[in-house]
Amino acid sequence: MNATKEKNTAKQKKNKRFGVVLAIILVVGGAAGVYFYEHALHHEETENAQVKADVSQVISRVSGYVKRVMVQDNQDVKAGDTLVVIDERDYIVKVKEAEAALAVAKSNLEVARHGVNVGKNEVDAAQANVLAADASIEEAKVRQWRAQRDFERYENLWKDHTITEQQYEQALAEKQAADRQLELLQKQREIAQRQTKTSNAQSTVTSSRVAVAEATVEQCEAALEAAKLSLSYTAIIAPYDGQLSAIDLEPGQMIQAGQSLFNLVNTESYWVVANFKETQLERMEVGQNVEIVVDAFPSHDFEAEVSSISPATGNTFALLPADNATGNFVKVVQKIPVKIVFKNSQDPFLKKIKAGMNAEVDVHIN
Repeated sequence: MNATKEKNTAKQKKNKRFGVVLAIILVVGGAAGVYFYEHALHHEETENAQVKADVSQVISRVSGYVKRVMVQDNQDVKAGDTLVVIDERDYIVKVKEAEAALAVAKSNLEVARHGVNVGKNEVDAAQANVLAADASIEEAKVRQWRAQRDFERYENLWKDHTITEQQYEQALAEKQAADRQLELLQKQREIAQRQTKTSNAQSTVTSSRVAVAEATVEQCEAALEAAKLSLSYTAIIAPYDGQLSAIDLEPGQMIQAGQSLFNLVNTESYWVVANFKETQLERMEVGQNVEIVVDAFPSHDFEAEVSSISPATGNTFALLPADNATGNFVKVVQKIPVKIVFKNSQDPFLKKIKAGMNAEVDVHIN
């Protein structure tokens, strides 16, 4: 009897414990359910998120042999720091050649301009000769007219035997001399006129030479600026503050223009790209507060906010996006990238995070 009573007592105790445990489980489960339900009403979460940063390729803009590598793997650099120096001797020679060509072009321009001044003087002299010839012709015409009149008068007098034959011949000679003088002056004017036309043509040619010389000077100046610019490119500098990647570059190595040398990560600006399901975006808006936990620092919460929401799904920007119009269509929930920026720029943990780290994102839905 005692044994039976003890068994019954033990069963009753087990039943009570089970009831207590069950009650605790129900209470805890109910509380957890209420908590997660309330949390789900005001939060959207995802583990599909990564830290991003601007990553630029350091590229050489000119070809040449590496003279010096000024940095090391994973080194922090400031904007304007010299990273690599390319052997600049070839580019110095090109600058000197461009300077010499510019000096020759300027000298040719001065000669052409001097020719313009000389040609102008020749044109002025030729035009003055034409004017002088015109004046002489007018004077000769007067003399020729007077000699003609005198000859006609003496000819009538000689016919009447009023004058001697000598006087008649003298008047005839003066008339003939006046005629020849007029013809000579007219021919001289024609020569002066042709000289004027020739001088004008030469002046036009000389002016064209000046224009060509001026264009040559501008071309040489542009070539000099290009040579100086190429020389400046032999020093490759950092475009902004950041941290370098591994550097696989040695002095003496030949590099080509446009060749990527290594990468530079902008450590002054990080953000997170979270890929939410399309069903999570109904109440998500720009400016909402976000809590971020980076896997590398699980005990630290980063304060952030929604910066922007992608205009298309990630699949839309894929190299080979899925074509749902072909084959058997299977509906798949799409992911939408959401950009999230950190709010507290003074957070010391921001200096520790790296691009590509995984993160968990919790968006506070208003």
